[in-house]
Amino acid sequence: MVKINGELLPLEGKKLTDYLKEHHFSVSLIAVEVNGSILPKSSYDDFRFSEGDVVEIVSFVGGG
Repeated sequence: MVKINGELLPLEGKKLTDYLKEHHFSVSLIAVEVNGSILPKSSYDDFRFSEGDVVEIVSFVGGG
């Protein structure tokens, strides 16, 4: 299982970019942390989830 934003999901082997597309995340407006480290955007296409990964996806929101 993989924990994404606190939710356990069976995503082992799935590409991060596929998950992001399925959940309508705009890559330019998010940051992804995997196991305590920020994942560079240049690595999103190559990253596959592994058993036990803890992932936080943070969306940037503008305001005034």
